[in-house]
Amino acid sequence: MLNFFRIQSGSVKDDVLSGLTVALALVPEAIAFAFVAGVSPLIGLYSAFFIGLVTALFGGRPGMISGATGAMAVVIVSLVALHGVEYLFPTVILCGIFQILIGLARLGKLIRMVPHPVMLGFVNGLAIVIGLAQLGSFKTLSPEGNLVYLSGAPLMLMLLLVLITMGIIWLLPKATQAVPASLAAILTVTLLSLAINSSVTTPGGENALATVGDMLRTNTKAAELGLNDSHHKSDAEVPVESKEVVAASQVAATKITEKTDSKSTADAGGISGGLPNLFFLQYDLVPMTWETLKIIFPFAIILCGVGLIESLMTLTLIDEITETRGKGNRECIGQGAANIVCGMFGGMGGCAMIGQSLINVNSGGRGRLSGVTAAVCLLLFVLFLAPLIEQIPMAALVGVMFMVVIGTFEWASLKMFQRMPRSDVFVMLLVAGYTVLMHDLASAVILGVIVSALVFAWQHATHIAADVKYNEFGCKIYQLHGPLFFASVSSFKDMFDVNNDTDDVVIDFYFTRVYDQSGLEAINWLAVKYQGCGKRLHLTHLSPECRKLLDQAGDLVEINVSEDPQYHVATDRLA
Repeated sequence: MLNFFRIQSGSVKDDVLSGLTVALALVPEAIAFAFVAGVSPLIGLYSAFFIGLVTALFGGRPGMISGATGAMAVVIVSLVALHGVEYLFPTVILCGIFQILIGLARLGKLIRMVPHPVMLGFVNGLAIVIGLAQLGSFKTLSPEGNLVYLSGAPLMLMLLLVLITMGIIWLLPKATQAVPASLAAILTVTLLSLAINSSVTTPGGENALATVGDMLRTNTKAAELGLNDSHHKSDAEVPVESKEVVAASQVAATKITEKTDSKSTADAGGISGGLPNLFFLQYDLVPMTWETLKIIFPFAIILCGVGLIESLMTLTLIDEITETRGKGNRECIGQGAANIVCGMFGGMGGCAMIGQSLINVNSGGRGRLSGVTAAVCLLLFVLFLAPLIEQIPMAALVGVMFMVVIGTFEWASLKMFQRMPRSDVFVMLLVAGYTVLMHDLASAVILGVIVSALVFAWQHATHIAADVKYNEFGCKIYQLHGPLFFASVSSFKDMFDVNNDTDDVVIDFYFTRVYDQSGLEAINWLAVKYQGCGKRLHLTHLSPECRKLLDQAGDLVEINVSEDPQYHVATDRLA
């Protein structure tokens, strides 16, 4: 799967160069997500720095890139609009605390419950969303102040540079792997863009080819005009904005530069700034009262869940690409620590970034140094290199992301339709479709897991059966096959002929297990039926877990339980 990204094992040089490549792609992402959240662009950039650095050092997946994401931003925007940016930072800190607690409780192993069809749907839907998100980069502000698609010569020129970028990424690895193909493509196309923009003049004085700086100015003007557009959100974490979120974003956008230190505020035309400060040195402190906790608690819970689902799914994807195994519980703790640090320094929080992680892997980044390099380079861009970074053409970044789309989509899944069970095909299409329509990866994964669980329960509800035989004492023996749980209870009850059975009846559980309270209740119901007819019911070959359920049931099941063999259950050592 995703063989496009499987290249040689990483080295220090590969990690440094791939980190630089990722940093260049992180700049427009962080800016765009900051506008989604309704905060200063520098808050998005600083957030990407802190999240990326801390998770690279302490997270559970070397080579995975984290930063400010749209999934978190779309939750934050309502909080900022309703209560002010001062409430954002304690919310992010509380989110980080929850994530650390989840990691310490070793709940990161729950990602193993995601079925393969859900993963296929997630990957394919993700690829489509990333591709569709790039279409917005072909928009610009018209003289009337509306966002419109490019046309004519500007469109042809941008398409040409996008194709050149993709061609370099495709062909360069066949000649040499000394430099990451994505980095070489960005640098080459940037030089071409500088030459074109310096020689071609437009009637309005704008650049012939849109750059990162143009994107920032367009977003700023769009926010001032109250326009809703996600045309620079080039990662899949950006959900479709509901009317409520759009309204909240427009309100929050009016507060983008309020109460922000002059050293850390970007003007409308740049991304330069100073070193980040602790949030309580820049903003009014929120009183930590019960009322404050009631405001931030639900937002922190949502941020925690969304962030961990995105991060653990990305971890699983990178595991499959690199054929290594990350540590889910450690990643939870690393994400939590990153959000605590991010919140302390006035950041908007974040989680793993799928698109940037795939760029990093494709560029040869395999170690923690790649993530550290990306974070440090991002900070250096803000401190010293902002004018240069603003000259990077959006066409180069779009071309890189298009190659990510090609490498991300699981093309082999198109050939699996005839071989996969129809239920698995349905789950895969459902997850992919929900991802594309709603752009909400976390909800898509949860929906896929729920549907898969329901399909599993429905199928196994019909798998319970019994072989009937008699022993030398004339006792009738029902040897069960299949699981006894809530969905199979009805079939279980229909198997027994209470009125015509012998005085002693044995139920042999050697090939089955009791899984839940519904199964216990079914056994109790059956015991009452046999006792009402003056007959005795015996249970044999119960596993220790089944006996424990019977013991916990107290007087619910008063049946003679025979001696049974020992069964062994898998442990959590792999979690």
